Amino acid sequence: MNTKPAPAAEVGSRHPARYWHRIDDGRYQCDLCPRLCKLHPGQRGACFVRMREGDDMLLTTYGRSSGFCIDPIEKKPLAHFYPGSKVFSFGTAGCNLACKFCQNWDISKSRDLDTLMDEASPAEIAETALRWGCHSVAFTYNDPVIFAEYAMDVADACHARGLKTVAVTAGYISECARRDFFSRMDAANVDLKGFTDDFYVKLCGAHLQPVLDTLVWLRHETDVWVELTTLLIPGHNDSDSEVTALANWVRKELGAEVPLHFSAFHPDFKMDELPPTPPATLARARRIALDAGLKHVYTGNVHDIEGDTTRCASCGEPLIVRDWYEIRRYALGNDGHCPHCGSVLAGRFAAVGAAVGDAFGARRIPVAIHRHGT
Repeated sequence: MNTKPAPAAEVGSRHPARYWHRIDDGRYQCDLCPRLCKLHPGQRGACFVRMREGDDMLLTTYGRSSGFCIDPIEKKPLAHFYPGSKVFSFGTAGCNLACKFCQNWDISKSRDLDTLMDEASPAEIAETALRWGCHSVAFTYNDPVIFAEYAMDVADACHARGLKTVAVTAGYISECARRDFFSRMDAANVDLKGFTDDFYVKLCGAHLQPVLDTLVWLRHETDVWVELTTLLIPGHNDSDSEVTALANWVRKELGAEVPLHFSAFHPDFKMDELPPTPPATLARARRIALDAGLKHVYTGNVHDIEGDTTRCASCGEPLIVRDWYEIRRYALGNDGHCPHCGSVLAGRFAAVGAAVGDAFGARRIPVAIHRHGT
C-alpha cells in the first residue's frame, strides 16, 4: 500500500495521494475510507476529489478551499475545547458519504472544482490564523478525511506555530489511514448520523460500524478530545428507542463524560419535503440521554439556554452558560475545576477565550488569504 508522504506540491496543483494500492485486475484501490473505490485511469472516487490519472493517484483539491472564516469554537460544535476561543475554519469540496439530508450540500456535493477559488499553502493558513488571533484551525464544511493529505500538512504547519487543530468529520475513514490523520488532530467532532445501519445505508450511502470503530479507537487509543453530534431528522432517527440505544452505547463504549450534541434538521438537499426538527424533539432526546447516564448533552440549531449550558458532572453547578454562541457566564478556572465542588470538568481548558474574559461570541468573519508576494 502506498502510504509514504508525498513530495511538496504547489498550491492549487494536483497532489500525489496516499493510501492506495494496485489490485490484480490493474485497477487502483483507494484505501483511504471504507468505500474502497477501485479506479481505472481517468476515473474518480465516490468523493469526486480523489482520482486516478494514468499511473498516478491524485488529490485534486490540495491547496484549494471553498472559503476561509473565523468562527466561535462552539459552532463546530465543541463545548469542552477551549470555550469562547476563535477557530479558523475552512473546507474544500466533495464528500465520501452521500447524505440525502446534507446541510452543506453546495460544498460537499460540488462537482465544479473551479468554484474553489481560494488558494493557500499550509504555512499561509497557519500564519493567517495566528494573525487573526485564533487558537485553533478547523477542517470543516466538508469532510476533511477526503482531503487528508492537505489537512495533515496544514495541521503540521499549525502545530509548528503553537496552534491546535480540529477535525469536523463523519469518521468514515479506514483503519490504515486514521492513525496518520488523527495523530495530527487535537480535537474532533464526529457526526454520528444515526444509530442503525439501515439509516446509514438508505440515507448516507454508507455503513454504521466503521464509524463506531473509529469512535472507540479515538476514545481509547488516542489523546484526541472527542465530541459527538447527531442531527435528529423527524421520522428517521429521532425515535425514543434509537436515541436510547445511541446514548447507552456512548456511555458504555466511550464514557459518560463524552459530550453529545443533538442538532436540529432543517429541510434541505434531497429531503426538503420534511419539516424542521421541533425544539421539543431535541429537549426530549437530551432528557433521554441524560437519564441514560450521559453527563454533558447539548442541543443545537435552536435557542435553548439550558441545552447550551455546561454543568459540573459532580454537583450540577452551571459552569458555562451560553446563549446561542454567546457565553454569558464562565465559572471555570484555567485548570478546568468546578469552583463549587472542586471536580475537574472533562475537556481542554486554558487561559484563552472565555477563560480570560474575551469570548469570541457569535461572530463569523470571512477571511481572505494574503498570498506571499502579493
